[in-house]
Amino acid sequence: QVQLVESGGGLVQAGGSLRLSCAASGGTFSSYAMGWFRQAPGEEREFVAAITWNGGRIYIADSVKGRFTISRDNAKNTVYLQMNSLKPEDTAVYYCAASPNDRGRWRMPRKTEYDYWGQGTQVTVSS
Repeated sequence: QVQLVESGGGLVQAGGSLRLSCAASGGTFSSYAMGWFRQAPGEEREFVAAITWNGGRIYIADSVKGRFTISRDNAKNTVYLQMNSLKPEDTAVYYCAASPNDRGRWRMPRKTEYDYWGQGTQVTVSS
């Protein structure tokens, strides 16, 4: 029903920047909380950042706080992950996810509350 398509991944040198985009279709984007997760080889998928339905609050994982930020443009049905000061340990597949019915929820969605996931985009940071 809801389709999420990530873009913007690629190869970047350490210290560089990259902006990921996630375009949503097939649902009511303005009612979704949106999140970014990442998964490196041999590791569990981990939370990176989330944003509420109207962009009023954001949540950033401690591991990337100060370097990454999340934003959204509801008019374009798109969420972004701006990644600065990239490190080799940021290398992973990055996934966009949507949590429906975020209006009225006053907390970050739990991982199990993300019902829709994109296919992922590879980010590789070279030293």
